[in-house]
Amino acid sequence: MNPKTPSQSLAILTDIVLPSETNPIGNMFGGELLARMDRAASISARRHSMRIVATVSVNHVDFNKMIPLGSVVTIEAKVSRAFKSSMEIYLDVWIEDRESGVRSKSNEAIYTFVAVDETGRPVSVPELVPETKLEKLRFEGALRRKQLSLVLAGKMKPGEASELKALFIED
Repeated sequence: MNPKTPSQSLAILTDIVLPSETNPIGNMFGGELLARMDRAASISARRHSMRIVATVSVNHVDFNKMIPLGSVVTIEAKVSRAFKSSMEIYLDVWIEDRESGVRSKSNEAIYTFVAVDETGRPVSVPELVPETKLEKLRFEGALRRKQLSLVLAGKMKPGEASELKALFIED
């Protein structure tokens, strides 16, 4: 299996916020945004693995800025790290100013997907080779995030989380 770069998994979804997708004060429902991010992330994971993919977890979501009715929303999703059969997908959400067209970042999220075969069994995915400075930062952080998640779920002993220990203990 040949390694891939994050840019090979890039998925971009652009859409407008409609009245049925907003709360009583005219801003996009968080659940609507989560669903859109899930779709973008699944496309990204599928492009990387070239397999059927399933959402494993929504690891992190920042709702930093409300998204008003009528906004043009663009979600950019890329694989930030590939493990054995799972992939971390980092998502950036942008909104366009109605008058100037200038884009500003409104939200971000991290999802995890697993690649599966036709019977639902996990399958191996290609290695990921980050290229840009941001891709390298997200790649490095992904292992720490995975270890933290495993420790919190009781699937890894804290002493085995080498990347986390390195943040707190000097050699």
